[in-house]
Amino acid sequence: MSNILLITSSPRRVDSLSSRFANEIAEGVKARAGGALTLRDLATSPVPHITEAYIHGRMAAPEARTPEQSKAVRVALELIDELKAADVIVLGSGMINFGPSSQLKAWFDHITWPGVTFSYGDAGPVGLLTGKKVYLVTATGGVFSEGAYARFDFQANYLLHLLGFVGLTDVELVRVEGTVFGPDAAKAAIASTEVAVKALLAKAA
Repeated sequence: MSNILLITSSPRRVDSLSSRFANEIAEGVKARAGGALTLRDLATSPVPHITEAYIHGRMAAPEARTPEQSKAVRVALELIDELKAADVIVLGSGMINFGPSSQLKAWFDHITWPGVTFSYGDAGPVGLLTGKKVYLVTATGGVFSEGAYARFDFQANYLLHLLGFVGLTDVELVRVEGTVFGPDAAKAAIASTEVAVKALLAKAA
């Protein structure tokens, strides 16, 4: 039995390929392993961007927080509790201007909390959210895994870094890319991703 946390973030909603394949992976893992599936849709229910209340509130003792600080911290704690409870995390991200959406960035800003999801040791930062499996689905219109645009992939590399920073290092990356080069290219890209997802789920069984 596994607790599965599905996080989608694309504003494209039903047209989103990152959300489509993230959903397929989450449902596939659930079908094979059983357990509960929790959905956090950051496009339809975005978390707020962090404010001064959050910055100061998370450093203050609970009893010393103002009502505004307590509210801001409570949002972060809810997101972190979801992460801690999950055995499997499936994260979907569509590229916006070479990086993840601002909704997903805001989520990471809340859950990257010193002393809670990471700490600093003698050798540097240590992620505290260990022992979890992550499936990261990224969607891009162009091809960013290789070639001339690989150096502009500020989405997958950034997300892999942040996941690892909080201890989520067991990550399977699934790319949907090259969908803007006409209907045939889009069909081929989707078919390729379908094969990759089936292979991942077969391995997860």
